[in-house]
Amino acid sequence: MIRKKQTEMESKDEQYKLLKALLPEELFKYFEIVKVIVNPTTIDVHLDELNLPSQEYNDQKLISKGFLSAVIVQDFPLRERAMFLHVRRRKWQIESTGEIVSNKWDTTAKGTRYTKGFAAFLKDIFGQLPSEQQKP
Repeated sequence: MIRKKQTEMESKDEQYKLLKALLPEELFKYFEIVKVIVNPTTIDVHLDELNLPSQEYNDQKLISKGFLSAVIVQDFPLRERAMFLHVRRRKWQIESTGEIVSNKWDTTAKGTRYTKGFAAFLKDIFGQLPSEQQKP
């Protein structure tokens, strides 16, 4: 039984290392992988923001209020599978005012749901992003 648990932990460790090598590096500073779903045509990676409020709120008491709805961002395809990052950002309430706040992240290319790296890659190949194509 102990060996089985150790093998499962080692397997998860190896999966984490692989995902860390494949996904945008900045994600791991602020998010943790909570689930990975591999289907014949897609890979869905679910990420939750770490409980690290912005330093701008250091002088205020914050109460954790869970997560905002997930935002789905498309990243580089992997082995002919589309890769989607399901990103849930945290939200907090400022105790003194009741205001709900969250960190602001700039990880997608402007006007798209692509990671910045994937958007730059598409722009290099096609000269423009699919969303910038002119309609006939």
